Amino acid sequence: MCGVFGYWDRSRRALAGEALDLMSRKLVHRGPDDEGMRHQPHRGVAVGNRRLSIIDIDGGHQPFVSDDGLIAVVQNGEIFNFVELAAELRSQGVLLRTASDTEVILRLYEREGIACLRRLNGMFAIAIDDARQDALYLARDRIGVKPLYVADDGNRAVFASEIKAMLPVTGAAGLDGVDIEAIHHYLSFNYIPAPWTIWRGIRHVMPGTWMKFTRQGAVTQRWWNLAAQQERDYQYGDWAQEFMATLDDATRIRLRADVPWGAFLSGGVDSSSIVGLMARHVAHPVKTFCIGFADPRYDESAFAAQAAARFGCDHTSEIAELNMLDRWPHVLYHLDQPHGDASFMPTLRVSELAARHVKVVLTGDGGDELFAGYDKYAEYFARAEAHAQPVGDFQRGYFESISLFSPQAKRALYVPSVAARLEGVDSFELAAKPWFDQAGHLGRINQALYLDMQLLLCGNNLVKPDRMGMAVSIEARTPFLDWRMMEFAFRSRGDTKLSAGDKKHWYKKAVTPLIGADLAHRKKQMFTVPVGEWFRRESYGWLARTLQASDLLRRLMRPQVIAAMLSAHREGTANHTRELRALAALALWAEQAQR
Repeated sequence: MCGVFGYWDRSRRALAGEALDLMSRKLVHRGPDDEGMRHQPHRGVAVGNRRLSIIDIDGGHQPFVSDDGLIAVVQNGEIFNFVELAAELRSQGVLLRTASDTEVILRLYEREGIACLRRLNGMFAIAIDDARQDALYLARDRIGVKPLYVADDGNRAVFASEIKAMLPVTGAAGLDGVDIEAIHHYLSFNYIPAPWTIWRGIRHVMPGTWMKFTRQGAVTQRWWNLAAQQERDYQYGDWAQEFMATLDDATRIRLRADVPWGAFLSGGVDSSSIVGLMARHVAHPVKTFCIGFADPRYDESAFAAQAAARFGCDHTSEIAELNMLDRWPHVLYHLDQPHGDASFMPTLRVSELAARHVKVVLTGDGGDELFAGYDKYAEYFARAEAHAQPVGDFQRGYFESISLFSPQAKRALYVPSVAARLEGVDSFELAAKPWFDQAGHLGRINQALYLDMQLLLCGNNLVKPDRMGMAVSIEARTPFLDWRMMEFAFRSRGDTKLSAGDKKHWYKKAVTPLIGADLAHRKKQMFTVPVGEWFRRESYGWLARTLQASDLLRRLMRPQVIAAMLSAHREGTANHTRELRALAALALWAEQAQR
């Protein structure tokens, strides 16, 4: 787990060393243990790394450079099958000088070129400076567990693991650089969907793709596509056997580390299953971490304790303060963009707890999106029309069911000039439909899950453990997002996941012998805090001042519409929690951007 940064200049103009040093310093929380950079000013290229030392503490310094000095590799992340890949390389006569997974990337790339990405089982954002081709490659893991951003103005491309490292170099600053279309999409999704970011000209390197920068320009190639799967008929016994074997091995290889590790444990089916499998592979108790709340509606700590006792864990739990709004600006600093999801705050809190004891945690992220774990799936597919209506109506209907503001509500919210500027900019057509179209051969449940894998998961739910973990310099690993598990999940029909409203239908049945019926079938409880209640009571004045004082909101939105939402929410005539939360996040983010 690290941070990467660098640039590629087509005219061979060198970026000042001071600018690169500043990029490195902006990522120090991602890699406080070590730093390294290979800068070739005469070629106009640099690849740099901030390292959180996890594997081969002494020998894993980056960049890794080829023996002839022509190739330099940096990565953010981990290659979990590096042990097997290293053994294969040695059997072919390749000399490996370290036990680092990054050296394995270098040696594979020397032999196979960029096609070696398909051999990697891991989470990664990789930069490769190849002087043989006079080119720079940027590559991102299959589903976007690790972040990677790029800004390319046609002359110089700048990249980094976090946007904050790019801003001083790209010149994006203040509100004039904000992408209004990105905000338009944000108001639909509650996060900014990739490839957009809050800044014009800064975009994601998309999951499952690589980009190649040459003197002539840039090309992008998709190297992995989850939608390539075909649903098949399983008998339950065969399905359960493959599911458990795949998840078990995905968990096993994610225990590879040369530092202390543990797991986030909520007592939900996902985290309990991961901890149960971890316990099978170690001789000592698994360290587990949980935060609870004094309000029983939001407290899962009793379930976490139950799971920890079942698996003999070394369990650490703390009761946390419930109202965390004072931490929101710090959260947004690490996010670099507005996110309306309140669960980032408790995720930061449990990350802080874990960071006192370990450097790596395993999490259950991805299980809900792969196997239909959210209530919204049961609610939407309980509608007869979800199965019978024409496919275009289904796709639009599902998008509307998950949208924050409807198109009509957005138009009413905008000031006239912004409404005119965004006329015809349809978040469904631009951000959702292309993903739906890729998955059109799948059943409708899997189409909905595919959309959420591509947008919700990489746009929000994976941002949470990465940024909040990295804020305190710990690495989060996600066994459910092993490529083998993702492909298996999308070979599985929708009725194995959702049956008569039963979420994670076969999954829960398969893990019951491992975690017990109580944990497997307990009602899902969202890891969040009651922001809407605070907005009605003790935090109403703070919220009103935050929204009214925002320069960005005044530029874009009608104050009387926001005031009406505030009033209706406070009086209880409407529940505008999600809308007000999103607007508050946008206002707080903009306040930081103006500093």
